[in-house]
Amino acid sequence: MPLKTRLRLPALVLIALFVVVVAAAAVLGSKSAQAQAEQPIAFNHSVHVEELGVPCLYCHSNAQRGQSAGLPTLEKCQGCHSQIDPGDSQALQDLARYAEENKPIQWVPVALQPDFVYFSHRPHVNAGLNCESCHGDVGQMTVAEPQGDMNMGWCLSCHKKLAPERFVKLSDCATCHK
Repeated sequence: MPLKTRLRLPALVLIALFVVVVAAAAVLGSKSAQAQAEQPIAFNHSVHVEELGVPCLYCHSNAQRGQSAGLPTLEKCQGCHSQIDPGDSQALQDLARYAEENKPIQWVPVALQPDFVYFSHRPHVNAGLNCESCHGDVGQMTVAEPQGDMNMGWCLSCHKKLAPERFVKLSDCATCHK
């Protein structure tokens, strides 16, 4: 067997292995970006959304104007909770402690995209999409949970279904990968 032929097979195996490793890393990266995280305060979404009727955009107001929806600041939380006696609620006691120490709450984002993806909430909010379309029924959750595989195929299927007239632009790689 000629040397050229003997070298071709290992090269093809290495290329195939490389493709498999890159694909696995992309899948695992997407999964780890959507991992459940322990929060500094046990924030109960269902109490705020379902019982009190607080809209998502009240706490996540940056979704209307930026890439990230943003996470509520201590000042935002205290705007309401400074009027409420923490009683025996551990979450409210924790919030009161943050306020006493004037220490920012280090919320852990739940729905993250990999660094190679550019995503902005703004056009989605402006298009009239509800937060539940991507994040699930958070109002029924005690703790925000990642929702399935927020991957490229998932986004493209939604773009194709909800905006077929703009699908060519919305499926252009440069739209989401800057």
